[in-house]
Amino acid sequence: MRPGSVRLALVLFFALVSPSIAAIRLYLKDGTYQEVREYQVLADRVRFYSAERSEWEEVPLSLIDLSRTQAEQRREIEDRRQSAKMQEAENGAEKAARQEADSVPEASGAYWVHGGNLTAIPQGQSKVVTNKRRSVLKAISPIPMVAGKADVEMDGEHSPTRIDVADPEFYLRLDQPERFGIIRLTPKKGKRVAEKLTIVPVAEQTIEDPDLIEVIRKQVGENLYKLWPMKPLAPGEYAVVEYTENELNMQIWDFSCTATPAPQGTSDK
Repeated sequence: MRPGSVRLALVLFFALVSPSIAAIRLYLKDGTYQEVREYQVLADRVRFYSAERSEWEEVPLSLIDLSRTQAEQRREIEDRRQSAKMQEAENGAEKAARQEADSVPEASGAYWVHGGNLTAIPQGQSKVVTNKRRSVLKAISPIPMVAGKADVEMDGEHSPTRIDVADPEFYLRLDQPERFGIIRLTPKKGKRVAEKLTIVPVAEQTIEDPDLIEVIRKQVGENLYKLWPMKPLAPGEYAVVEYTENELNMQIWDFSCTATPAPQGTSDK
């Protein structure tokens, strides 16, 4: 090429960052396009490396829709940039989730999250008390097949574990996949009732009726969950529980919520 032509040429060079990225579409004014790996815009022509034929070719600049070609490239570059940002955010979220899961002890149980710390909640002891003759049985023992009602009770009207916020967060690490949640305990003559039972002897079934509150659950690892109440808790007795429905195997991590309720019309947040 003559020196004068070199001075007059406007050279635009576009190259793909990686062969794994799709070829550039070099649009012609008739609406068709050539898939190319690279192209150069010279004074009166466009030189390009054909992705289909793997060789350099040239075409008159007057046939090329350069505006559309460059607009498409800018769009693709922006799409790749946004995809990279999304991937980076996803990787960051996965890393944070792994770190979160690693912060919870391996031992199964419930852990209260507060001030950046975790406090293990002691597992409470419960017993089944039938209304007929007030027979006391351990929760893990079979219930006699006598029709009637029974309560799962815990000793004391208040839990020794005190939580002073109305919106506590907990981690619960399970031994195996089971149902879980937060229940409200009902004080009753020096005891706390965790749930009511209905005994159906003919069907050999015990129907459980825990007072579950609405919670939000988030899985953060294998058999590891974070949960918190959907609405602020009123002062009272509660427990994080794990159970198999109607199998009378409820595990209970009880606590007292001692938070002062927010004045009406205000929020505690």
